[in-house]
Amino acid sequence: MRALRRVRQTWGSVWCRAWEGNEHQRTAQRAEGTRNLHICSALVYRQNGAHADVLRLERMALPPVDKHCVRLKILAAPVNPADINMLQGTYPIRPTFPAVGGNEGVGEVIEVGSDVTSLSPGDWAIPVGAGFGTWRTEAVCDASDIIKVPKDISLLGAATIGVNPCTAYRMLHDFQPLRPGDTVIQNGANSAVGQAVIQIAAALGVKTICIIRDRYDIELEWNCCRRAALFCHEILETESILLLAQEVPRPKLGLNCVGGPYKKLNKASQSIPKQKALIFKNIHLRGFWLTMWKRDNRKDPAKLQAMVASLCSLLQSGRLSLPRCVQVPFGDYRHALDMTQCAHQRKHVLLM
Repeated sequence: MRALRRVRQTWGSVWCRAWEGNEHQRTAQRAEGTRNLHICSALVYRQNGAHADVLRLERMALPPVDKHCVRLKILAAPVNPADINMLQGTYPIRPTFPAVGGNEGVGEVIEVGSDVTSLSPGDWAIPVGAGFGTWRTEAVCDASDIIKVPKDISLLGAATIGVNPCTAYRMLHDFQPLRPGDTVIQNGANSAVGQAVIQIAAALGVKTICIIRDRYDIELEWNCCRRAALFCHEILETESILLLAQEVPRPKLGLNCVGGPYKKLNKASQSIPKQKALIFKNIHLRGFWLTMWKRDNRKDPAKLQAMVASLCSLLQSGRLSLPRCVQVPFGDYRHALDMTQCAHQRKHVLLM
């Protein structure tokens, strides 16, 4: 009996020491996991509605960086009308809740997974598609969800190159073959897309006829676009058109953003040409949505990379200047969203 008690005590002591050792290991692992856990601040919404009602600044734990993922420190993220529409639930893209706001921006790669070869720590990158959730200080994503951009362009240039300049680029390249000396006509030409159209077309040797509203601040918005011919709505009459036709070739491409095919956010109804104009003059009407283009070409990343590289090259050479932006500290996000909903405001960019 004494021998049996000694055996039980011995095994009990061994089991106790083993349990204490395992518990110490588990505690160390939990501590290590806590040290490796990254926390970010993010603008989160859990239902659709007005941004003042549904958007909240919260702290979020980031998932671990898997072998095919990267951790990104967001540097700057614009506030666009489409972002407001997504919050309201009126945009074609519906995120899974809870969702982080923001579709556009630029970040710096902080950490890469073991299988990632396209990116390195220190690189700048922008989101490939919409719904990324850029209104946060950090993010972990698949490496295929972002694309590298050069660091020798401006921070605001990198943050705002992924939507409006890309839209302008695709419309000038995808619908009608354009050669040097050709002409494009557009309305709403003082918009961000319109200004990009002017400059990208000029780089292609293509002339632009630009129709703008007669506003008191119009001159300020056109400092970088003086190569274009400017015509306000009020003076674009029959006589002016005839005089214009003597100076430049007949336009091969027309871009309508005032409630038209590529201005998807405007709810105004628009008339279209009569049937005989469509038939006998071979006029084609096409809509364009950059998000759909990116979805359709997701399996061919070279197209997106070539477009972004071309636009970055124009930025580097000074042939493309993006509209001036208002820089807003991340904590003042409500002001940026409020101003984005006001008419005739510059793009507001959140700085993290």
